[in-house]
Amino acid sequence: MKKNKVRIFSSEEKTKIVLELIKEDATLSQLASKYEISSKTIQNWKKQFVSNAALAFEPAKVLSEYQEQISDLKEQNDELAKALGKATVERDWAVGKLKSLDLSNRKSLVQSKLDQLPKTRQCELLDISRSTTYYKVKPLSVDKLSILNRIDEIYR
Repeated sequence: MKKNKVRIFSSEEKTKIVLELIKEDATLSQLASKYEISSKTIQNWKKQFVSNAALAFEPAKVLSEYQEQISDLKEQNDELAKALGKATVERDWAVGKLKSLDLSNRKSLVQSKLDQLPKTRQCELLDISRSTTYYKVKPLSVDKLSILNRIDEIYR
């Protein structure tokens, strides 16, 4: 089975093919077989070429539009960078404050049903092991407690 290789045409090649079609030196099917591409592709290139033909006579207008878009995008980028920097500083401050809490208080802050932040990430931010959030302390029975106390007395 032969694999079709995807050919990428440069804008110069596309222009050359479309101009040949517009000159009507060859038919659409002849051009398609000559360049080994589909006639639909050539038709799409022709539509694109004709719809953008007016830009060739007003390059300054196109340039100014792109410059406006670029400046707008730069402004948006600057605003987003400032917001990201602020959020990062605030997050670092909050994480530092949370890490200063003792382990039991940090464990009590973890919520298992929080949609925005998975339990694993909560534990990472609080600097605790995720497995400790699942462990439930069982109170010792009176018998076990007395045995442990007796062992402590013997080995002191």
